[in-house]
Amino acid sequence: MKKAYNFNAGPCKLPKEAIDATIEALKDFNGTGMPVISVSHRSKEWEAVMEECRSLWRELLHVPDNYHILFLGGGASLQFLYVAMNLFDHKAAYLETGVWAKKSLAEARGLAKSRGFGDDAAYAIASSADKTYSYIPKGYAIPSDLDYFHITTNNTIYGTEIKTDMDCPVPLVADMSSDIMSRKVDVSKYAVIYGGAQKNVGPAGVAFVIIRDDMLNRVKTYIPTMLNYKTHVDGESMFNTPPVFAIYVMVETLKWLKSIGGVEKMHEINTKKSELLYGEIDRNKMFVGTAAKEDRSIMNHCFVMAPEYKALEQEYMDFAKSKGMVGIKGHRSVGGFRASLYNACTIEDVQALVDSMQEFEKMHVK
Repeated sequence: MKKAYNFNAGPCKLPKEAIDATIEALKDFNGTGMPVISVSHRSKEWEAVMEECRSLWRELLHVPDNYHILFLGGGASLQFLYVAMNLFDHKAAYLETGVWAKKSLAEARGLAKSRGFGDDAAYAIASSADKTYSYIPKGYAIPSDLDYFHITTNNTIYGTEIKTDMDCPVPLVADMSSDIMSRKVDVSKYAVIYGGAQKNVGPAGVAFVIIRDDMLNRVKTYIPTMLNYKTHVDGESMFNTPPVFAIYVMVETLKWLKSIGGVEKMHEINTKKSELLYGEIDRNKMFVGTAAKEDRSIMNHCFVMAPEYKALEQEYMDFAKSKGMVGIKGHRSVGGFRASLYNACTIEDVQALVDSMQEFEKMHVK
């Protein structure tokens, strides 16, 4: 089989161990004689999977007992609305650090307007749009009268990341779609953590939510049953049929993560991968990083051709593809290249990309 080095921004590379286990479960799930995609979600065998999934999340991220862990359909984009529906009462602020942060703010603004509030009831407290979201805003003050403050910890399109858990005077909500399980997180500093699974913890099709108990029943306004977090807490993520296949793959992915040493070890590996690639981007005369160095993501690495080599961009893209690189084309709003080094991406994968950059340099720089 042709060797492919997968740097897609999501869905992304998953560990071989998780894929192999899932293939077996598609043939015979836990000795039931049925594939996992056909098993009843009310069976004792499936309930055991759900419990194992919750247990792995709680163990790997050290989730306190006063938090609920949910697995829901709809991806992170639907969570933009969930958050506003369940937490917005009169005022909310967002840190606008990219497209996804902007989209989550748009849902809050729309909901606020539908509830009779003005345009400033949900607003951006700070934004990095002035420099194409190439940095994380700093030096802003968080008002104490907010219902919540929302951040997007990692920005897949622009390659920036909030790497520390901030102290916040109001409930802190975080979209951690693309850096969850890549580094240690102090869950106790957050009111809600959510994200899509398809970056680090599984395939597309399921969203994870970690929500503190006191965030339930926060608003008096009617919330549709399926958009109410309390519904899914009470139903243990099975109020309706859950995305069984995606959750099963998630379990196998988290079992792999645990086997290699957990989040702490994973962060050590991710840091080495990231340093290897950024080191080459900064050394190589043909390439330039696009994100502010102090805010560079260890998940998504964005870079472009240096101005004097801009005409060679497509040539390098074709060259890299010939060497087996997949998914390195940058987002249209940034251009150039983007390599996503999610958890299952190996140091060997990154070295192959670096080798292609060095080989291309030798072909063109005298």
